Amino acid sequence: MRIENSDACQSLAGKERPPETKVLLAGVSDHALTAAETAENLAELKELAATLGCETVSMINAVVHDPNPRFYVGSGKAEEIRDLALSSGAGRIIFDVEMGPSQQRNLEKLCGCPVMDRQEVILDIFAARARTKEAVLQVELARYRYYLPRLTKAWSHLSRQHGGAHGTRGEGEKQIETDRREVKMQIAKLEEELALVRKQRNQQRKSRLRNPIPTAAIAGYTNAGKSSLLNLLTGADAYVENKLFATLDPTTRRLVLPDKSELLLTDTVGFVRRLPHQLVEAFKSTLEEAVLADFLVIVLDASSPEVEEHWATTMKVLDELGAAGKPVLTVFNKCDLEPDALRMNRLRSAAPDGVEISCRTGKGISTLLEAFRLYIRKGTDIREIVIPPERGDLVALLHAGGSLLESRYREDGSFECAARLSPSQAEKFNMYLKDNTPIQNMEVSSK
Repeated sequence: MRIENSDACQSLAGKERPPETKVLLAGVSDHALTAAETAENLAELKELAATLGCETVSMINAVVHDPNPRFYVGSGKAEEIRDLALSSGAGRIIFDVEMGPSQQRNLEKLCGCPVMDRQEVILDIFAARARTKEAVLQVELARYRYYLPRLTKAWSHLSRQHGGAHGTRGEGEKQIETDRREVKMQIAKLEEELALVRKQRNQQRKSRLRNPIPTAAIAGYTNAGKSSLLNLLTGADAYVENKLFATLDPTTRRLVLPDKSELLLTDTVGFVRRLPHQLVEAFKSTLEEAVLADFLVIVLDASSPEVEEHWATTMKVLDELGAAGKPVLTVFNKCDLEPDALRMNRLRSAAPDGVEISCRTGKGISTLLEAFRLYIRKGTDIREIVIPPERGDLVALLHAGGSLLESRYREDGSFECAARLSPSQAEKFNMYLKDNTPIQNMEVSSK
Protein backbone atom coordinates (compact mmCIF):
# COMPACT_ATOMS: atom_id res chain seq x y z
CA MET A 1 0.00 0.00 0.00
CA ARG A 2 1.37 3.40 -0.98
CA ILE A 3 1.55 5.90 1.85
CA GLU A 4 -0.66 8.38 -0.05
CA ASN A 5 -3.59 6.01 0.48
CA SER A 6 -3.40 6.35 4.24
CA ASP A 7 -6.27 8.48 5.56
CA ALA A 8 -4.08 9.67 8.40
CA CYS A 9 -1.30 10.83 6.13
CA GLN A 10 -3.72 12.48 3.70
CA SER A 11 -5.15 14.50 6.55
CA LEU A 12 -1.75 15.40 7.93
CA ALA A 13 -0.22 16.28 4.58
CA GLY A 14 -2.98 18.76 3.82
CA LYS A 15 -4.48 16.76 0.96
CA GLU A 16 -7.83 16.63 2.74
CA ARG A 17 -7.39 19.67 4.94
CA PRO A 18 -10.65 21.05 6.40
CA PRO A 19 -11.78 24.25 4.65
CA GLU A 20 -11.14 26.63 7.56
CA THR A 21 -9.88 29.82 6.00
CA LYS A 22 -10.43 32.24 8.89
CA VAL A 23 -7.39 32.12 11.13
CA LEU A 24 -6.09 33.51 14.39
CA LEU A 25 -2.39 34.37 14.32
CA ALA A 26 -0.42 33.86 17.52
CA GLY A 27 2.92 35.64 17.60
CA VAL A 28 5.56 34.46 20.04
CA SER A 29 8.38 36.68 21.29
CA ASP A 30 10.58 37.39 24.27
CA HIS A 31 11.61 40.62 25.97
CA ALA A 32 14.57 40.94 23.59
CA LEU A 33 12.22 41.85 20.74
CA THR A 34 10.91 45.37 20.43
CA ALA A 35 7.22 46.07 19.82
CA ALA A 36 8.08 47.03 16.24
CA GLU A 37 9.93 43.75 15.62
CA THR A 38 7.04 41.78 17.07
CA ALA A 39 4.61 43.62 14.79
CA GLU A 40 6.86 42.93 11.77
CA ASN A 41 6.94 39.21 12.55
CA LEU A 42 3.15 39.07 12.82
CA ALA A 43 2.78 41.05 9.59
CA GLU A 44 4.95 38.52 7.77
CA LEU A 45 2.98 35.63 9.26
CA LYS A 46 -0.21 37.33 8.03
CA GLU A 47 1.27 37.49 4.53
CA LEU A 48 2.25 33.82 4.72
CA ALA A 49 -1.29 32.95 5.77
CA ALA A 50 -2.71 35.01 2.89
CA THR A 51 -0.42 33.19 0.46
CA LEU A 52 -1.91 29.96 1.82
CA GLY A 53 -5.41 31.33 1.12
CA CYS A 54 -6.35 32.18 4.71
CA GLU A 55 -8.07 35.30 6.05
CA THR A 56 -6.67 36.65 9.32
CA VAL A 57 -9.53 37.58 11.67
CA SER A 58 -7.50 38.24 14.81
CA MET A 59 -3.94 38.40 16.13
CA ILE A 60 -2.39 37.97 19.55
CA ASN A 61 1.15 37.96 20.90
CA ALA A 62 2.61 35.83 23.67
CA VAL A 63 5.87 36.53 25.50
CA VAL A 64 7.69 33.23 26.09
CA HIS A 65 11.07 32.86 27.78
CA ASP A 66 11.09 29.09 28.19
CA PRO A 67 8.66 27.10 26.01
CA ASN A 68 6.01 25.30 28.03
CA PRO A 69 6.35 21.52 27.42
CA ARG A 70 2.57 21.18 27.17
CA PHE A 71 1.37 24.16 25.12
CA TYR A 72 4.60 26.03 24.21
CA VAL A 73 2.93 29.11 25.70
CA GLY A 74 1.73 29.20 29.31
CA SER A 75 -1.57 27.51 30.15
CA GLY A 76 -3.21 30.87 30.89
CA LYS A 77 -2.14 32.30 27.53
CA ALA A 78 -3.27 29.11 25.79
CA GLU A 79 -6.76 29.56 27.26
CA GLU A 80 -6.73 33.23 26.21
CA ILE A 81 -5.86 32.18 22.66
CA ARG A 82 -8.66 29.62 22.70
CA ASP A 83 -11.21 32.19 23.86
CA LEU A 84 -10.09 34.73 21.25
CA ALA A 85 -10.34 32.12 18.51
CA LEU A 86 -13.91 31.34 19.57
CA SER A 87 -14.99 34.97 19.83
CA SER A 88 -13.41 35.99 16.51
CA GLY A 89 -14.80 33.03 14.58
CA ALA A 90 -11.38 31.63 13.68
CA GLY A 91 -11.46 28.04 12.47
CA ARG A 92 -7.71 27.59 12.67
CA ILE A 93 -4.84 28.91 14.80
CA ILE A 94 -1.37 29.57 13.39
CA PHE A 95 1.62 30.01 15.72
CA ASP A 96 4.67 31.93 14.54
CA VAL A 97 7.11 29.34 15.95
CA GLU A 98 8.20 25.79 15.33
CA MET A 99 6.26 23.61 17.75
CA GLY A 100 6.68 20.05 18.92
CA PRO A 101 4.11 17.39 17.93
CA SER A 102 2.78 16.97 21.47
CA GLN A 103 2.42 20.73 21.93
CA GLN A 104 0.40 20.92 18.73
CA ARG A 105 -1.83 18.03 19.79
CA ASN A 106 -2.43 19.50 23.25
CA LEU A 107 -3.37 22.90 21.81
CA GLU A 108 -5.78 21.32 19.36
CA LYS A 109 -7.49 19.44 22.18
CA LEU A 110 -7.72 22.62 24.24
CA CYS A 111 -8.90 24.91 21.45
CA GLY A 112 -11.06 22.46 19.56
CA CYS A 113 -9.68 23.45 16.15
CA PRO A 114 -6.63 22.73 13.96
CA VAL A 115 -3.35 24.32 15.06
CA MET A 116 -0.48 24.96 12.64
CA ASP A 117 3.01 26.21 13.32
CA ARG A 118 5.07 28.46 11.06
CA GLN A 119 6.96 25.50 9.65
CA GLU A 120 3.79 23.76 8.46
CA VAL A 121 2.50 26.94 6.79
CA ILE A 122 5.71 27.35 4.76
CA LEU A 123 5.73 23.65 3.85
CA ASP A 124 2.15 23.91 2.57
CA ILE A 125 2.99 27.02 0.53
CA PHE A 126 5.99 25.27 -1.00
CA ALA A 127 3.82 22.26 -1.83
CA ALA A 128 1.35 24.48 -3.67
CA ARG A 129 4.10 26.33 -5.57
CA ALA A 130 6.33 23.43 -6.65
CA ARG A 131 6.31 22.91 -10.42
CA THR A 132 9.32 20.89 -11.59
CA LYS A 133 9.92 17.27 -10.64
CA GLU A 134 12.86 18.21 -8.41
CA ALA A 135 10.89 20.84 -6.49
CA VAL A 136 7.92 18.50 -6.03
CA LEU A 137 10.18 15.74 -4.71
CA GLN A 138 12.03 18.13 -2.40
CA VAL A 139 8.84 19.51 -0.89
CA GLU A 140 7.26 16.09 -0.52
CA LEU A 141 10.35 14.77 1.25
CA ALA A 142 10.38 17.75 3.64
CA ARG A 143 6.68 17.29 4.41
CA TYR A 144 6.99 13.58 5.15
CA ARG A 145 9.90 14.27 7.49
CA TYR A 146 7.83 16.94 9.21
CA TYR A 147 4.73 14.77 9.60
CA LEU A 148 6.44 11.53 10.68
CA PRO A 149 6.55 12.43 14.41
CA ARG A 150 3.00 13.83 14.14
CA LEU A 151 1.28 10.63 13.04
CA THR A 152 -0.10 10.01 16.53
CA LYS A 153 -2.40 13.01 16.09
CA ALA A 154 -4.00 11.44 13.03
CA TRP A 155 -5.18 8.38 14.95
CA SER A 156 -6.43 10.04 18.14
CA HIS A 157 -10.00 9.13 17.13
CA LEU A 158 -9.23 5.40 17.18
CA SER A 159 -9.04 3.11 20.18
CA ARG A 160 -5.95 3.33 22.38
CA GLN A 161 -3.95 0.41 23.71
CA HIS A 162 -6.20 -1.60 26.00
CA GLY A 163 -5.95 -4.56 28.32
CA GLY A 164 -6.35 -8.16 27.31
CA ALA A 165 -4.54 -11.41 26.97
CA HIS A 166 -0.92 -11.21 25.86
CA GLY A 167 -0.98 -7.39 25.79
CA THR A 168 -3.49 -7.03 22.98
CA ARG A 169 -3.40 -3.57 21.46
CA GLY A 170 -6.10 -1.46 19.87
CA GLU A 171 -6.45 -0.81 16.14
CA GLY A 172 -5.21 2.76 16.52
CA GLU A 173 -1.84 1.65 17.88
CA LYS A 174 -1.46 -0.90 15.11
CA GLN A 175 -2.33 1.64 12.43
CA ILE A 176 0.17 4.14 13.80
CA GLU A 177 2.92 1.55 13.54
CA THR A 178 1.85 0.67 10.00
CA ASP A 179 1.82 4.31 8.93
CA ARG A 180 5.18 5.04 10.51
CA ARG A 181 6.72 2.14 8.63
CA GLU A 182 5.11 3.26 5.35
CA VAL A 183 6.18 6.89 5.86
CA LYS A 184 9.77 5.78 6.42
CA MET A 185 9.60 3.66 3.27
CA GLN A 186 8.24 6.61 1.31
CA ILE A 187 11.01 8.87 2.65
CA ALA A 188 13.61 6.34 1.49
CA LYS A 189 11.96 6.15 -1.95
CA LEU A 190 11.87 9.95 -2.29
CA GLU A 191 15.53 10.18 -1.32
CA GLU A 192 16.39 7.70 -4.08
CA GLU A 193 14.36 9.62 -6.67
CA LEU A 194 15.93 12.89 -5.60
CA ALA A 195 19.40 11.40 -5.88
CA LEU A 196 18.71 10.63 -9.56
CA VAL A 197 17.31 14.10 -10.25
CA ARG A 198 20.27 15.73 -8.49
CA LYS A 199 22.64 13.62 -10.58
CA GLN A 200 20.99 15.09 -13.69
CA ARG A 201 21.31 18.60 -12.25
CA ASN A 202 25.00 18.01 -11.57
CA GLN A 203 25.45 16.94 -15.19
CA GLN A 204 23.80 20.20 -16.30
CA ARG A 205 26.15 22.14 -14.04
CA LYS A 206 29.17 20.33 -15.48
CA SER A 207 28.05 21.19 -19.00
CA ARG A 208 27.79 24.85 -17.97
CA LEU A 209 31.27 24.71 -16.44
CA ARG A 210 32.62 23.38 -19.74
CA ASN A 211 31.45 26.63 -21.29
CA PRO A 212 33.77 29.46 -20.21
CA ILE A 213 30.97 31.88 -19.32
CA PRO A 214 30.86 33.50 -15.83
CA THR A 215 27.87 32.66 -13.64
CA ALA A 216 25.87 34.75 -11.17
CA ALA A 217 23.10 33.63 -8.80
CA ILE A 218 20.24 36.00 -8.03
CA ALA A 219 19.38 35.65 -4.35
CA GLY A 220 17.32 37.57 -1.85
CA TYR A 221 14.24 37.71 0.32
CA THR A 222 11.07 36.27 -1.12
CA ASN A 223 9.03 38.69 -3.25
CA ALA A 224 11.93 41.13 -3.69
CA GLY A 225 11.72 40.98 -7.49
CA LYS A 226 14.33 38.36 -8.41
CA SER A 227 12.27 36.66 -11.13
CA SER A 228 11.14 40.02 -12.49
CA LEU A 229 14.78 41.05 -12.83
CA LEU A 230 15.70 37.83 -14.64
CA ASN A 231 12.77 38.27 -17.02
CA LEU A 232 13.62 41.91 -17.71
CA LEU A 233 17.30 41.23 -18.40
CA THR A 234 17.06 38.01 -20.40
CA GLY A 235 13.52 37.76 -21.69
CA ALA A 236 12.99 34.66 -19.56
CA ASP A 237 9.52 33.49 -18.66
CA ALA A 238 10.09 32.86 -14.95
CA TYR A 239 6.82 32.85 -13.01
CA VAL A 240 6.09 36.19 -11.32
CA GLU A 241 3.37 36.93 -8.77
CA ASN A 242 3.07 39.38 -5.90
CA LYS A 243 3.06 36.61 -3.31
CA LEU A 244 5.64 34.92 -1.13
CA PHE A 245 7.56 32.02 -2.68
CA ALA A 246 6.13 32.54 -6.16
CA THR A 247 9.28 30.86 -7.53
CA LEU A 248 10.74 27.61 -6.21
CA ASP A 249 12.45 26.28 -9.31
CA PRO A 250 15.80 27.76 -10.38
CA THR A 251 15.88 29.22 -13.88
CA THR A 252 19.18 29.85 -15.69
CA ARG A 253 19.37 32.19 -18.68
CA ARG A 254 22.17 33.69 -20.76
CA LEU A 255 22.64 37.46 -20.64
CA VAL A 256 24.62 39.24 -23.37
CA LEU A 257 26.11 42.49 -22.07
CA PRO A 258 26.59 45.63 -24.22
CA ASP A 259 30.30 44.80 -24.72
CA LYS A 260 29.27 41.35 -26.09
CA SER A 261 30.56 39.52 -23.03
CA GLU A 262 28.17 36.96 -21.59
CA LEU A 263 26.87 35.99 -18.17
CA LEU A 264 24.73 33.08 -16.98
CA LEU A 265 22.10 34.31 -14.51
CA THR A 266 20.28 31.89 -12.22
CA ASP A 267 17.14 32.81 -10.27
CA THR A 268 16.95 31.00 -6.90
CA VAL A 269 14.24 30.34 -4.34
CA GLY A 270 13.50 33.29 -2.07
CA PHE A 271 14.50 33.34 1.58
CA VAL A 272 12.40 34.12 4.62
CA ARG A 273 12.97 34.46 8.35
CA ARG A 274 13.42 31.09 10.03
CA LEU A 275 13.19 29.06 6.85
CA PRO A 276 12.38 25.53 8.10
CA HIS A 277 15.42 23.30 8.44
CA GLN A 278 13.71 20.55 6.43
CA LEU A 279 13.33 22.91 3.49
CA VAL A 280 16.91 24.17 3.67
CA GLU A 281 18.07 20.56 3.62
CA ALA A 282 15.62 19.50 0.91
CA PHE A 283 16.43 22.46 -1.35
CA LYS A 284 20.17 22.32 -0.72
CA SER A 285 20.92 21.07 -4.23
CA THR A 286 18.83 23.91 -5.68
CA LEU A 287 20.37 26.51 -3.40
CA GLU A 288 23.84 25.26 -4.30
CA GLU A 289 23.48 27.38 -7.43
CA ALA A 290 24.40 30.29 -5.17
CA VAL A 291 27.43 28.44 -3.75
CA LEU A 292 28.80 27.51 -7.18
CA ALA A 293 28.26 30.89 -8.86
CA ASP A 294 31.17 33.22 -9.57
CA PHE A 295 29.35 36.04 -7.78
CA LEU A 296 26.00 36.76 -6.12
CA VAL A 297 23.38 39.33 -7.05
CA ILE A 298 21.46 40.18 -3.86
CA VAL A 299 18.10 41.74 -4.76
CA LEU A 300 16.40 43.79 -2.03
CA ASP A 301 13.00 45.46 -1.98
CA ALA A 302 14.04 49.03 -1.13
CA SER A 303 10.40 50.03 -0.56
CA SER A 304 9.94 47.53 2.29
CA PRO A 305 10.23 48.93 5.84
CA GLU A 306 11.90 45.62 6.79
CA VAL A 307 14.47 45.67 3.99
CA GLU A 308 17.42 45.76 6.40
CA GLU A 309 16.10 42.74 8.29
CA HIS A 310 15.48 40.97 4.97
CA TRP A 311 19.06 41.71 3.96
CA ALA A 312 20.37 40.22 7.21
CA THR A 313 18.20 37.10 6.75
CA THR A 314 19.46 36.62 3.19
CA MET A 315 23.10 36.85 4.24
CA LYS A 316 22.47 34.47 7.16
CA VAL A 317 21.00 31.79 4.87
CA LEU A 318 23.84 32.24 2.38
CA ASP A 319 26.31 31.86 5.23
CA GLU A 320 24.61 28.60 6.26
CA LEU A 321 24.95 27.37 2.68
CA GLY A 322 28.65 28.20 2.59
CA ALA A 323 28.32 31.06 0.09
CA ALA A 324 29.14 33.95 2.42
CA GLY A 325 32.61 34.50 0.95
CA LYS A 326 31.36 35.06 -2.60
CA PRO A 327 31.65 38.50 -4.24
CA VAL A 328 28.31 40.27 -3.86
CA LEU A 329 26.60 42.86 -6.03
CA THR A 330 23.72 44.45 -4.11
CA VAL A 331 20.68 45.58 -6.10
CA PHE A 332 18.00 47.82 -4.56
CA ASN A 333 14.79 47.13 -6.47
CA LYS A 334 11.43 48.97 -6.49
CA CYS A 335 13.09 52.38 -6.19
CA ASP A 336 10.23 53.82 -8.27
CA LEU A 337 8.06 53.46 -5.15
CA GLU A 338 10.02 56.28 -3.49
CA PRO A 339 11.58 54.48 -0.50
CA ASP A 340 12.00 56.29 2.79
CA ALA A 341 14.92 58.72 2.39
CA LEU A 342 16.59 57.93 5.73
CA ARG A 343 16.35 54.20 5.16
CA MET A 344 17.72 54.60 1.63
CA ASN A 345 20.70 56.56 2.96
CA ARG A 346 21.46 53.74 5.42
CA LEU A 347 21.30 51.21 2.58
CA ARG A 348 23.65 53.27 0.42
CA SER A 349 26.09 53.54 3.32
CA ALA A 350 25.99 49.78 3.89
CA ALA A 351 26.51 49.04 0.17
CA PRO A 352 28.27 51.98 -1.51
CA ASP A 353 28.53 50.00 -4.77
CA GLY A 354 24.86 49.02 -4.68
CA VAL A 355 22.74 49.67 -7.78
CA GLU A 356 19.28 51.26 -7.52
CA ILE A 357 16.80 49.96 -10.08
CA SER A 358 13.14 49.44 -10.85
CA CYS A 359 12.11 46.29 -12.69
CA ARG A 360 8.74 47.92 -13.37
CA THR A 361 10.05 51.07 -15.09
CA GLY A 362 13.50 49.91 -16.21
CA LYS A 363 15.24 52.60 -14.16
CA GLY A 364 18.91 51.87 -13.46
CA ILE A 365 19.16 48.79 -15.70
CA SER A 366 21.95 50.26 -17.85
CA THR A 367 23.90 50.97 -14.64
CA LEU A 368 23.31 47.40 -13.52
CA LEU A 369 24.60 45.98 -16.81
CA GLU A 370 27.78 48.03 -16.44
CA ALA A 371 28.14 46.73 -12.87
CA PHE A 372 27.84 43.18 -14.21
CA ARG A 373 30.65 43.90 -16.68
CA LEU A 374 32.90 45.22 -13.91
CA TYR A 375 32.12 42.28 -11.61
CA ILE A 376 32.95 39.83 -14.37
CA ARG A 377 36.31 41.52 -14.85
CA LYS A 378 36.96 41.59 -11.09
CA GLY A 379 36.79 37.83 -10.89
CA THR A 380 38.89 37.10 -13.97
CA ASP A 381 42.51 37.17 -15.05
CA ILE A 382 44.01 37.55 -18.49
CA ARG A 383 45.92 34.38 -19.36
CA GLU A 384 47.93 33.21 -22.35
CA ILE A 385 46.77 29.94 -23.86
CA VAL A 386 48.07 27.72 -26.64
CA ILE A 387 45.42 25.32 -27.93
CA PRO A 388 46.45 22.43 -30.23
CA PRO A 389 44.86 22.13 -33.69
CA GLU A 390 42.68 19.15 -32.69
CA ARG A 391 40.91 21.14 -29.94
CA GLY A 392 38.93 23.50 -32.11
CA ASP A 393 36.02 23.03 -29.69
CA LEU A 394 37.93 25.01 -27.05
CA VAL A 395 38.64 27.81 -29.51
CA ALA A 396 34.91 27.94 -30.29
CA LEU A 397 34.13 28.16 -26.57
CA LEU A 398 36.43 31.13 -26.16
CA HIS A 399 34.81 32.91 -29.09
CA ALA A 400 31.27 32.10 -27.90
CA GLY A 401 31.93 33.20 -24.33
CA GLY A 402 33.37 36.58 -25.30
CA SER A 403 36.52 35.72 -23.34
CA LEU A 404 38.92 36.01 -26.26
CA LEU A 405 41.01 39.20 -26.35
CA GLU A 406 44.03 38.74 -28.62
CA SER A 407 44.75 35.75 -30.83
CA ARG A 408 46.79 34.31 -33.73
CA TYR A 409 47.35 30.95 -35.40
CA ARG A 410 50.87 29.52 -35.30
CA GLU A 411 52.54 27.84 -38.26
CA ASP A 412 51.85 24.42 -36.72
CA GLY A 413 48.11 25.16 -36.68
CA SER A 414 47.88 25.70 -32.93
CA PHE A 415 45.87 28.64 -31.62
CA GLU A 416 47.68 31.14 -29.38
CA CYS A 417 45.65 33.74 -27.55
CA ALA A 418 45.11 35.95 -24.52
CA ALA A 419 41.77 35.32 -22.84
CA ARG A 420 39.97 36.63 -19.78
CA LEU A 421 39.11 33.66 -17.53
CA SER A 422 37.64 33.13 -14.10
CA PRO A 423 39.41 30.64 -11.79
CA SER A 424 36.90 27.90 -12.64
CA GLN A 425 37.24 28.61 -16.35
CA ALA A 426 41.05 28.60 -16.09
CA GLU A 427 40.84 25.02 -14.81
CA LYS A 428 39.23 24.01 -18.10
CA PHE A 429 42.26 25.34 -20.01
CA ASN A 430 44.81 24.43 -17.35
CA MET A 431 46.83 22.04 -19.50
CA TYR A 432 47.03 24.63 -22.30
CA LEU A 433 48.20 27.63 -20.26
CA LYS A 434 51.59 29.03 -21.32
CA ASP A 435 52.18 30.21 -17.75
CA ASN A 436 49.94 29.76 -14.73
CA THR A 437 50.66 33.33 -13.67
CA PRO A 438 48.01 35.89 -14.74
CA ILE A 439 49.19 38.57 -17.14
CA GLN A 440 49.44 41.91 -15.36
CA ASN A 441 48.53 45.19 -17.10
CA MET A 442 48.52 43.57 -20.52
CA GLU A 443 47.31 45.79 -23.32
CA VAL A 444 45.20 43.73 -25.71
CA SER A 445 42.85 44.44 -28.56
CA SER A 446 40.13 42.25 -30.01
CA LYS A 447 40.95 40.60 -33.30
